[in-house]
Amino acid sequence: MKKKIIAIVCAVAVLAAAGGGVTWHFLGNSTKEDDNVVYVNTVKALTNLGTGNGMENRYAGVVESENTWKVEKNSEKKVKEVYVEVGQEVQVGTPLFSYDTEKFQSDLEQAQLDLERINNELSSMNTNINQLYKDKKQASKDQQASITLEIQEAELDLKKKEYEGKSKQAEIDKLNDNITNATVISEIAGVVKSINNDDSSAGAYSGDSSDNSFLTVLATGNFRVKGQINEQNMSDGSITEGSKVIVHSRVDENQTWTGTVTKIDRENARTGSNNVYNSSGDGMTQSSNYPFYVQLDGTNGLMLGQHVYVEPDVGQQEVKTGIWLSDYFINDIDSNPYVWADDGNGKLEKRSVTLGTHDENMMEYQITDGLKEEDAITFPEDGLEEGMKTVVSTDGSLGQSNPAGGEDDGMMDDGMLDNDDGMVDDGMTQDENGMVDNTMDGAEYSGEEDTTNVIGGADGGEAGENDAADTQEAGSAEDGEVQP
Repeated sequence: MKKKIIAIVCAVAVLAAAGGGVTWHFLGNSTKEDDNVVYVNTVKALTNLGTGNGMENRYAGVVESENTWKVEKNSEKKVKEVYVEVGQEVQVGTPLFSYDTEKFQSDLEQAQLDLERINNELSSMNTNINQLYKDKKQASKDQQASITLEIQEAELDLKKKEYEGKSKQAEIDKLNDNITNATVISEIAGVVKSINNDDSSAGAYSGDSSDNSFLTVLATGNFRVKGQINEQNMSDGSITEGSKVIVHSRVDENQTWTGTVTKIDRENARTGSNNVYNSSGDGMTQSSNYPFYVQLDGTNGLMLGQHVYVEPDVGQQEVKTGIWLSDYFINDIDSNPYVWADDGNGKLEKRSVTLGTHDENMMEYQITDGLKEEDAITFPEDGLEEGMKTVVSTDGSLGQSNPAGGEDDGMMDDGMLDNDDGMVDDGMTQDENGMVDNTMDGAEYSGEEDTTNVIGGADGGEAGENDAADTQEAGSAEDGEVQP
Protein backbone atom coordinates (compact mmCIF):
# COMPACT_ATOMS: atom_id res chain seq x y z
CA MET A 1 0.00 0.00 0.00
CA LYS A 2 2.77 2.43 0.94
CA LYS A 3 4.63 2.08 -2.36
CA LYS A 4 1.41 2.47 -4.27
CA ILE A 5 0.63 5.72 -2.55
CA ILE A 6 4.15 6.97 -3.21
CA ALA A 7 3.76 6.28 -6.90
CA ILE A 8 0.39 7.93 -7.17
CA VAL A 9 1.63 10.97 -5.26
CA CYS A 10 4.71 11.27 -7.42
CA ALA A 11 2.73 10.96 -10.62
CA VAL A 12 -0.65 12.57 -10.23
CA ALA A 13 -1.30 14.09 -6.81
CA VAL A 14 -2.98 17.48 -6.93
CA LEU A 15 -4.17 19.07 -3.74
CA ALA A 16 -7.28 21.24 -3.41
CA ALA A 17 -8.18 23.13 -0.25
CA ALA A 18 -11.96 23.41 -0.10
CA GLY A 19 -13.87 24.14 3.11
CA GLY A 20 -10.80 23.29 5.17
CA GLY A 21 -10.62 19.76 3.76
CA VAL A 22 -7.86 18.10 1.81
CA THR A 23 -8.84 16.04 -1.25
CA TRP A 24 -7.03 14.29 -4.06
CA HIS A 25 -8.18 13.77 -7.63
CA PHE A 26 -6.97 12.90 -11.12
CA LEU A 27 -6.49 15.66 -13.67
CA GLY A 28 -7.29 15.73 -17.35
CA ASN A 29 -8.22 12.12 -17.94
CA SER A 30 -11.93 11.37 -17.96
CA THR A 31 -13.81 8.24 -18.92
CA LYS A 32 -17.34 7.04 -18.82
CA GLU A 33 -18.41 5.71 -15.46
CA ASP A 34 -18.70 2.14 -16.74
CA ASP A 35 -15.40 2.17 -18.67
CA ASN A 36 -12.17 0.98 -17.13
CA VAL A 37 -8.92 1.81 -18.82
CA VAL A 38 -5.40 1.64 -17.51
CA TYR A 39 -3.45 4.87 -17.66
CA VAL A 40 0.19 4.44 -18.59
CA ASN A 41 3.10 6.83 -18.93
CA THR A 42 6.40 6.63 -20.72
CA VAL A 43 9.49 5.39 -18.98
CA LYS A 44 11.21 8.64 -19.89
CA ALA A 45 8.55 10.72 -18.15
CA LEU A 46 8.41 8.49 -15.09
CA THR A 47 12.16 8.47 -14.58
CA ASN A 48 12.37 12.25 -14.87
CA LEU A 49 9.64 13.31 -12.46
CA GLY A 50 10.65 16.64 -10.93
CA THR A 51 14.14 16.33 -9.58
CA GLY A 52 15.89 13.05 -8.86
CA ASN A 53 13.23 10.39 -8.70
CA GLY A 54 10.59 12.50 -7.02
CA MET A 55 10.94 10.44 -3.85
CA GLU A 56 12.72 12.92 -1.59
CA ASN A 57 10.88 15.32 0.68
CA ARG A 58 11.56 18.97 0.02
CA TYR A 59 11.57 21.70 2.62
CA ALA A 60 10.94 25.36 1.91
CA GLY A 61 13.81 27.67 2.82
CA VAL A 62 15.06 31.22 2.45
CA VAL A 63 18.56 32.58 1.91
CA GLU A 64 19.71 34.74 4.78
CA SER A 65 22.94 36.25 6.00
CA GLU A 66 25.18 34.48 8.45
CA ASN A 67 25.91 37.84 10.11
CA THR A 68 23.26 40.28 11.28
CA TRP A 69 23.68 43.72 12.89
CA LYS A 70 20.73 44.93 14.93
CA VAL A 71 20.26 48.52 16.05
CA GLU A 72 18.19 49.09 19.17
CA LYS A 73 16.47 52.47 19.38
CA ASN A 74 17.19 54.57 22.45
CA SER A 75 13.88 54.71 24.30
CA GLU A 76 14.74 58.20 25.57
CA LYS A 77 15.19 59.53 22.04
CA LYS A 78 12.85 60.31 19.22
CA VAL A 79 13.77 59.34 15.66
CA LYS A 80 13.77 62.42 13.46
CA GLU A 81 14.51 60.91 10.05
CA VAL A 82 15.26 57.54 8.45
CA TYR A 83 17.65 57.73 5.50
CA VAL A 84 17.34 54.15 4.18
CA GLU A 85 14.57 51.74 3.27
CA VAL A 86 14.09 47.98 3.44
CA GLY A 87 16.10 46.19 0.76
CA GLN A 88 18.60 49.03 0.28
CA GLU A 89 22.29 48.15 0.16
CA VAL A 90 24.48 50.00 2.64
CA GLN A 91 28.21 50.29 3.24
CA VAL A 92 30.21 50.86 6.40
CA GLY A 93 29.52 54.47 7.40
CA THR A 94 26.24 54.84 5.48
CA PRO A 95 23.83 57.07 7.50
CA LEU A 96 20.82 55.01 8.55
CA PHE A 97 18.70 57.35 10.65
CA SER A 98 19.02 60.33 13.00
CA TYR A 99 17.54 61.33 16.33
CA ASP A 100 15.78 64.59 17.08
CA THR A 101 18.30 66.81 18.94
CA GLU A 102 16.06 69.79 19.73
CA LYS A 103 15.33 68.59 23.26
CA PHE A 104 18.97 67.62 23.79
CA GLN A 105 20.03 71.12 22.79
CA SER A 106 17.59 72.70 25.23
CA ASP A 107 18.67 70.36 28.04
CA LEU A 108 22.31 71.10 27.27
CA GLU A 109 21.84 74.85 27.65
CA GLN A 110 20.09 74.35 31.00
CA ALA A 111 22.75 71.93 32.21
CA GLN A 112 25.52 74.38 31.31
CA LEU A 113 23.77 77.11 33.34
CA ASP A 114 23.43 74.71 36.26
CA LEU A 115 27.13 73.82 36.05
CA GLU A 116 28.08 77.49 36.01
CA ARG A 117 25.99 78.06 39.15
CA ILE A 118 27.61 75.06 40.87
CA ASN A 119 31.10 76.31 40.02
CA ASN A 120 30.25 79.74 41.48
CA GLU A 121 28.98 78.11 44.65
CA LEU A 122 32.14 76.01 44.89
CA SER A 123 34.27 79.12 44.57
CA SER A 124 32.31 80.82 47.33
CA MET A 125 32.51 77.76 49.56
CA ASN A 126 36.29 77.52 49.11
CA THR A 127 36.66 81.19 49.99
CA ASN A 128 34.58 80.68 53.13
CA ILE A 129 36.63 77.68 54.23
CA ASN A 130 39.90 79.58 53.73
CA GLN A 131 38.55 82.42 55.86
CA LEU A 132 37.55 79.99 58.60
CA TYR A 133 41.12 78.63 58.74
CA LYS A 134 42.44 82.20 59.13
CA ASP A 135 39.90 82.95 61.87
CA LYS A 136 40.88 79.76 63.69
CA LYS A 137 44.53 80.86 63.89
CA GLN A 138 43.53 84.16 65.46
CA ALA A 139 40.87 82.80 67.81
CA SER A 140 41.30 81.75 71.42
CA LYS A 141 41.47 78.13 72.39
CA ASP A 142 37.81 78.18 73.48
CA GLN A 143 36.72 79.59 70.08
CA GLN A 144 38.97 77.26 68.03
CA ALA A 145 36.87 74.21 68.88
CA SER A 146 33.74 75.89 67.54
CA ILE A 147 35.49 77.11 64.37
CA THR A 148 36.92 73.62 63.76
CA LEU A 149 33.38 72.24 63.74
CA GLU A 150 32.33 74.92 61.23
CA ILE A 151 35.27 74.03 58.99
CA GLN A 152 34.35 70.32 59.03
CA GLU A 153 30.75 71.06 58.08
CA ALA A 154 31.84 73.46 55.33
CA GLU A 155 34.25 70.93 53.86
CA LEU A 156 31.51 68.26 53.87
CA ASP A 157 29.20 70.62 52.01
CA LEU A 158 32.03 71.35 49.58
CA LYS A 159 32.47 67.67 48.76
CA LYS A 160 28.73 67.31 48.13
CA LYS A 161 28.80 70.29 45.81
CA GLU A 162 31.86 68.95 43.98
CA TYR A 163 30.00 65.65 43.41
CA GLU A 164 27.03 67.61 42.11
CA GLY A 165 29.35 69.40 39.73
CA LYS A 166 30.84 66.15 38.44
CA SER A 167 27.37 64.68 37.88
CA LYS A 168 26.30 67.77 36.00
CA GLN A 169 29.41 67.60 33.84
CA ALA A 170 28.68 63.94 33.01
CA GLU A 171 25.14 64.98 32.02
CA ILE A 172 26.57 67.67 29.75
CA ASP A 173 29.00 65.20 28.18
CA LYS A 174 26.13 62.78 27.47
CA LEU A 175 24.02 65.54 25.94
CA ASN A 176 26.92 66.62 23.76
CA ASP A 177 27.45 63.00 22.69
CA ASN A 178 23.75 62.63 21.80
CA ILE A 179 23.91 65.80 19.72
CA THR A 180 27.21 64.94 18.05
CA ASN A 181 26.20 61.32 17.34
CA ALA A 182 22.58 61.98 16.50
CA THR A 183 23.07 60.24 13.14
CA VAL A 184 23.46 56.44 13.38
CA ILE A 185 25.71 54.96 10.71
CA SER A 186 26.06 51.37 9.54
CA GLU A 187 28.87 49.34 11.05
CA ILE A 188 28.75 46.66 8.34
CA ALA A 189 28.21 46.38 4.60
CA GLY A 190 24.96 44.66 3.77
CA VAL A 191 21.28 45.02 3.03
CA VAL A 192 18.64 46.63 5.24
CA LYS A 193 16.43 43.76 6.35
CA SER A 194 13.87 45.57 8.48
CA ILE A 195 12.89 48.95 9.88
CA ASN A 196 10.42 48.95 12.73
CA ASN A 197 8.59 52.25 12.41
CA ASP A 198 5.15 53.36 11.32
CA ASP A 199 6.12 53.47 7.65
CA SER A 200 7.91 50.13 7.19
CA SER A 201 7.23 46.59 8.21
CA ALA A 202 9.80 44.42 9.88
CA GLY A 203 11.19 41.18 8.61
CA ALA A 204 11.17 41.83 4.88
CA TYR A 205 13.37 38.80 4.25
CA SER A 206 12.98 36.36 7.10
CA GLY A 207 9.68 37.48 8.51
CA ASP A 208 10.88 37.18 12.10
CA SER A 209 8.06 38.93 13.95
CA SER A 210 9.86 38.43 17.28
CA ASP A 211 12.66 40.82 16.29
CA ASN A 212 12.04 44.09 18.12
CA SER A 213 15.15 45.87 16.83
CA PHE A 214 14.49 49.26 15.29
CA LEU A 215 16.68 48.51 12.27
CA THR A 216 18.45 45.37 11.11
CA VAL A 217 21.19 45.03 8.51
CA LEU A 218 22.12 41.66 6.98
CA ALA A 219 25.77 41.34 6.04
CA THR A 220 26.43 40.48 2.40
CA GLY A 221 28.82 37.81 1.20
CA ASN A 222 28.26 35.02 3.71
CA PHE A 223 24.94 33.30 3.08
CA ARG A 224 23.19 30.39 4.70
CA VAL A 225 19.77 28.82 4.17
CA LYS A 226 17.12 28.72 6.86
CA GLY A 227 14.45 26.05 6.49
CA GLN A 228 11.78 24.49 8.65
CA ILE A 229 10.98 20.86 9.31
CA ASN A 230 7.84 19.49 10.89
CA GLU A 231 8.16 17.17 13.87
CA GLN A 232 6.23 14.52 11.95
CA ASN A 233 9.02 14.41 9.38
CA MET A 234 11.98 14.52 11.76
CA SER A 235 11.68 10.88 12.69
CA ASP A 236 12.71 9.63 9.24
CA GLY A 237 16.23 11.00 9.77
CA SER A 238 16.43 12.62 6.34
CA ILE A 239 17.30 15.99 7.89
CA THR A 240 19.78 15.76 10.74
CA GLU A 241 22.68 17.85 11.89
CA GLY A 242 25.61 17.00 9.64
CA SER A 243 23.51 15.58 6.81
CA LYS A 244 24.21 16.66 3.22
CA VAL A 245 21.48 18.49 1.34
CA ILE A 246 20.76 19.93 -2.10
CA VAL A 247 19.32 23.42 -2.39
CA HIS A 248 17.14 24.07 -5.44
CA SER A 249 16.19 27.38 -7.00
CA ARG A 250 12.44 27.82 -7.18
CA VAL A 251 12.62 29.53 -10.57
CA ASP A 252 15.26 27.40 -12.28
CA GLU A 253 15.08 23.71 -11.43
CA ASN A 254 18.51 23.11 -12.95
CA GLN A 255 20.20 25.61 -10.63
CA THR A 256 21.30 23.91 -7.42
CA TRP A 257 23.73 24.32 -4.55
CA THR A 258 25.00 21.85 -1.99
CA GLY A 259 25.50 22.23 1.72
CA THR A 260 25.40 20.68 5.17
CA VAL A 261 22.80 21.00 7.91
CA THR A 262 24.67 22.65 10.77
CA LYS A 263 21.87 23.04 13.29
CA ILE A 264 18.27 22.08 14.01
CA ASP A 265 16.96 24.64 16.48
CA ARG A 266 14.84 22.54 18.81
CA GLU A 267 14.62 25.39 21.32
CA ASN A 268 12.52 27.64 19.08
CA ALA A 269 9.65 25.54 17.85
CA ARG A 270 6.58 27.05 16.23
CA THR A 271 3.36 25.27 17.00
CA GLY A 272 0.33 25.30 14.74
CA SER A 273 -2.41 23.25 13.17
CA ASN A 274 -1.63 21.08 10.19
CA ASN A 275 -4.66 20.50 8.01
CA VAL A 276 -3.69 16.90 7.41
CA TYR A 277 -6.46 14.46 8.34
CA ASN A 278 -5.63 11.05 9.70
CA SER A 279 -7.25 7.84 8.55
CA SER A 280 -9.54 7.68 11.55
CA GLY A 281 -11.07 11.02 10.63
CA ASP A 282 -10.18 12.62 13.95
CA GLY A 283 -9.55 15.98 12.28
CA MET A 284 -6.58 18.29 12.21
CA THR A 285 -3.41 17.46 14.12
CA GLN A 286 -1.29 19.83 16.19
CA SER A 287 2.42 19.74 15.44
CA SER A 288 5.53 21.84 15.80
CA ASN A 289 7.96 23.14 13.20
CA TYR A 290 11.65 23.57 13.90
CA PRO A 291 14.04 25.87 12.02
CA PHE A 292 17.20 24.32 10.62
CA TYR A 293 20.23 25.96 9.04
CA VAL A 294 22.34 24.94 6.05
CA GLN A 295 25.95 25.97 5.57
CA LEU A 296 26.50 26.22 1.82
CA ASP A 297 29.51 24.88 -0.07
CA GLY A 298 29.15 27.78 -2.52
CA THR A 299 26.84 30.77 -2.93
CA ASN A 300 27.45 31.80 -6.54
CA GLY A 301 24.15 32.95 -8.04
CA LEU A 302 22.25 33.11 -4.75
CA MET A 303 20.52 36.30 -3.63
CA LEU A 304 19.75 37.46 -0.13
CA GLY A 305 16.09 36.75 0.62
CA GLN A 306 15.78 34.22 -2.24
CA HIS A 307 13.28 31.42 -1.60
CA VAL A 308 14.53 27.90 -2.28
CA TYR A 309 13.79 24.23 -1.72
CA VAL A 310 16.00 21.98 0.41
CA GLU A 311 16.08 18.21 -0.01
CA PRO A 312 18.31 15.47 1.44
CA ASP A 313 21.25 14.55 -0.77
CA VAL A 314 21.14 10.80 -1.31
CA GLY A 315 22.94 10.79 -4.62
CA GLN A 316 19.98 11.73 -6.79
CA GLN A 317 22.11 14.14 -8.81
CA GLU A 318 24.51 11.41 -9.85
CA VAL A 319 24.41 11.02 -13.60
CA LYS A 320 23.50 7.44 -14.51
CA THR A 321 23.57 5.78 -17.89
CA GLY A 322 20.72 3.65 -19.13
CA ILE A 323 17.26 3.22 -17.62
CA TRP A 324 16.90 3.33 -13.84
CA LEU A 325 13.38 2.49 -12.69
CA SER A 326 11.95 2.88 -9.20
CA ASP A 327 11.54 -0.56 -7.67
CA TYR A 328 7.85 -0.02 -6.88
CA PHE A 329 7.09 -0.47 -10.59
CA ILE A 330 8.70 -3.91 -10.68
CA ASN A 331 6.87 -7.14 -9.79
CA ASP A 332 8.47 -10.41 -8.63
CA ILE A 333 11.90 -8.83 -8.27
CA ASP A 334 13.47 -11.88 -6.70
CA SER A 335 12.16 -14.46 -9.16
CA ASN A 336 10.81 -13.37 -12.54
CA PRO A 337 10.81 -9.55 -12.65
CA TYR A 338 8.29 -7.90 -14.91
CA VAL A 339 6.41 -4.61 -15.31
CA TRP A 340 2.93 -3.83 -16.55
CA ALA A 341 3.40 -2.18 -19.93
CA ASP A 342 1.53 -1.10 -23.03
CA ASP A 343 2.14 -3.61 -25.81
CA GLY A 344 2.28 -0.90 -28.47
CA ASN A 345 -1.29 -1.61 -29.60
CA GLY A 346 -3.19 -0.06 -26.71
CA LYS A 347 -3.32 -3.26 -24.66
CA LEU A 348 -1.78 -4.15 -21.31
CA GLU A 349 0.84 -6.87 -21.04
CA LYS A 350 3.33 -8.31 -18.58
CA ARG A 351 6.74 -7.26 -19.84
CA SER A 352 9.70 -9.25 -18.57
CA VAL A 353 12.72 -7.14 -17.67
CA THR A 354 16.31 -7.89 -16.83
CA LEU A 355 17.59 -6.16 -13.71
CA GLY A 356 21.08 -4.83 -13.20
CA THR A 357 22.53 -2.82 -10.31
CA HIS A 358 20.28 -1.83 -7.40
CA ASP A 359 20.64 1.67 -5.92
CA GLU A 360 19.45 1.24 -2.32
CA ASN A 361 19.49 4.98 -1.56
CA MET A 362 17.33 5.86 -4.54
CA MET A 363 15.36 2.58 -4.46
CA GLU A 364 16.01 2.08 -8.18
CA TYR A 365 17.02 -0.83 -10.39
CA GLN A 366 18.97 -0.52 -13.59
CA ILE A 367 16.94 -2.07 -16.41
CA THR A 368 19.43 -3.74 -18.72
CA ASP A 369 16.89 -5.32 -21.05
CA GLY A 370 13.15 -5.31 -21.72
CA LEU A 371 12.33 -1.60 -21.65
CA LYS A 372 13.07 1.47 -23.71
CA GLU A 373 12.51 5.10 -22.79
CA GLU A 374 9.56 5.39 -25.17
CA ASP A 375 7.78 2.34 -23.70
CA ALA A 376 4.76 3.16 -21.50
CA ILE A 377 4.17 1.44 -18.15
CA THR A 378 1.81 1.73 -15.20
CA PHE A 379 1.87 1.13 -11.50
CA PRO A 380 1.14 -2.47 -10.43
CA GLU A 381 -2.17 -2.81 -8.60
CA ASP A 382 -4.85 -5.37 -7.92
CA GLY A 383 -7.19 -6.02 -10.81
CA LEU A 384 -4.72 -5.59 -13.67
CA GLU A 385 -4.98 -8.20 -16.40
CA GLU A 386 -3.28 -8.69 -19.72
CA GLY A 387 -5.32 -7.39 -22.62
CA MET A 388 -6.88 -4.49 -20.72
CA LYS A 389 -7.22 -1.25 -22.69
CA THR A 390 -4.44 1.29 -22.08
CA VAL A 391 -4.40 5.04 -22.49
CA VAL A 392 -1.27 7.18 -22.39
CA SER A 393 -1.87 9.67 -19.60
CA THR A 394 -1.95 13.37 -20.39
CA ASP A 395 -1.31 14.46 -16.82
CA GLY A 396 0.87 11.76 -15.29
CA SER A 397 -1.99 9.64 -13.93
CA LEU A 398 -1.33 5.93 -13.48
CA GLY A 399 -3.53 2.93 -12.79
CA GLN A 400 -7.12 2.01 -13.54
CA SER A 401 -9.72 4.67 -14.15
CA ASN A 402 -12.60 2.67 -12.67
CA PRO A 403 -11.23 -0.37 -10.84
CA ALA A 404 -13.83 -3.09 -10.35
CA GLY A 405 -14.88 -4.40 -6.96
CA GLY A 406 -14.18 -1.16 -5.08
CA GLU A 407 -11.01 -2.66 -3.66
CA ASP A 408 -8.88 -0.50 -1.42
CA ASP A 409 -6.80 1.59 -3.75
CA GLY A 410 -5.28 3.92 -1.26
CA MET A 411 -8.23 6.32 -1.39
CA MET A 412 -10.41 7.17 1.56
CA ASP A 413 -14.17 7.46 1.15
CA ASP A 414 -13.89 11.23 0.81
CA GLY A 415 -11.21 10.96 -1.86
CA MET A 416 -8.23 11.40 0.41
CA LEU A 417 -5.05 9.46 0.04
CA ASP A 418 -4.47 7.23 3.03
CA ASN A 419 -1.69 5.02 4.24
CA ASP A 420 -1.02 3.04 7.37
CA ASP A 421 -0.46 6.10 9.53
CA GLY A 422 -2.96 8.40 7.87
CA MET A 423 -0.28 10.67 6.44
CA VAL A 424 0.60 11.50 2.87
CA ASP A 425 3.69 9.48 1.99
CA ASP A 426 7.02 10.28 0.42
CA GLY A 427 7.30 11.92 -2.95
CA MET A 428 5.98 15.15 -1.51
CA THR A 429 8.10 18.14 -0.71
CA GLN A 430 7.59 19.60 2.70
CA ASP A 431 6.73 23.22 3.24
CA GLU A 432 6.97 25.12 6.54
CA ASN A 433 3.92 23.45 8.05
CA GLY A 434 3.25 20.60 5.66
CA MET A 435 4.13 18.93 2.45
CA VAL A 436 4.56 20.10 -1.13
CA ASP A 437 4.62 17.80 -4.14
CA ASN A 438 7.31 17.83 -6.77
CA THR A 439 6.79 18.97 -10.36
CA MET A 440 4.74 16.40 -12.26
CA ASP A 441 5.37 14.65 -15.55
CA GLY A 442 9.01 15.52 -15.68
CA ALA A 443 8.16 18.97 -16.99
CA GLU A 444 10.86 21.55 -16.59
CA TYR A 445 9.96 24.61 -14.54
CA SER A 446 8.82 27.29 -16.97
CA GLY A 447 9.21 30.32 -14.76
CA GLU A 448 5.46 30.85 -14.73
CA GLU A 449 3.42 31.35 -11.60
CA ASP A 450 4.16 28.81 -8.89
CA THR A 451 1.86 25.80 -8.98
CA THR A 452 3.33 24.01 -5.96
CA ASN A 453 0.67 22.14 -4.01
CA VAL A 454 0.83 22.71 -0.27
CA ILE A 455 -0.56 20.92 2.75
CA GLY A 456 -0.30 23.11 5.80
CA GLY A 457 1.40 26.00 3.99
CA ALA A 458 4.07 28.31 5.30
CA ASP A 459 3.66 30.78 8.16
CA GLY A 460 2.45 34.20 7.29
CA GLY A 461 0.30 33.28 4.33
CA GLU A 462 2.45 34.88 1.70
CA ALA A 463 2.21 31.91 -0.60
CA GLY A 464 -1.55 32.12 -0.51
CA GLU A 465 -1.67 35.89 -0.97
CA ASN A 466 -0.78 35.67 -4.62
CA ASP A 467 -4.13 35.13 -6.23
CA ALA A 468 -2.48 34.64 -9.60
CA ALA A 469 -0.65 31.56 -8.37
CA ASP A 470 -2.25 28.14 -8.55
CA THR A 471 -0.96 27.26 -5.10
CA GLN A 472 -3.52 25.22 -3.21
CA GLU A 473 -3.31 25.64 0.54
CA ALA A 474 -4.77 23.91 3.55
CA GLY A 475 -3.67 25.73 6.65
CA SER A 476 -1.73 28.72 7.83
CA ALA A 477 1.28 30.14 6.06
CA GLU A 478 4.46 31.34 7.69
CA ASP A 479 6.43 34.43 6.95
CA GLY A 480 6.87 34.09 3.26
CA GLU A 481 9.43 31.35 3.28
CA VAL A 482 7.60 29.52 0.58
CA GLN A 483 7.01 32.32 -1.87
CA PRO A 484 9.31 32.45 -4.89
